[in-house]
Amino acid sequence: MKEMIENLTKKYGKSRESLMPILQAVVEKENYLSEEAMNEIAKQLDISAAQVYGTASFYSFLDTEPRGKYVIRVCKSIIAEMKGKKEIIRTLENVLKVKVGHTTPDNMFSLLETNDIGWSDQEPSMLVNEKPYTNLTPEKVISIINEYRK
Repeated sequence: MKEMIENLTKKYGKSRESLMPILQAVVEKENYLSEEAMNEIAKQLDISAAQVYGTASFYSFLDTEPRGKYVIRVCKSIIAEMKGKKEIIRTLENVLKVKVGHTTPDNMFSLLETNDIGWSDQEPSMLVNEKPYTNLTPEKVISIINEYRK
């Protein structure tokens, strides 16, 4: 971990402004920010671990716990709510057999809700890792999940 963080600080620098790109790079490589990684980042940038954790926990896309191979983030905006988000969540929970905030036992899927993902005109929507899916229906959700299971 130490070597990876050192390489990232060489690439992005050791200033406070380097924190976000370093956090994002660690998540991209490790799929989440471990306590070890956050402590090492704090050490390398000469800031407190609380500052690193505070930044990481503020942004919903900077996971601070292990997630599945496919992270499903369902938009929880008021528009999504009005257009059927609850039904989409129910469908995902039934198909995946996990509740929001959890990961399937095989570590294949994590199901999360997140703030606006930028598709307000096409709600309900979700991201699977970085790929957006819009205008969701229960049938469409089942089909999407089945594709990822293949």
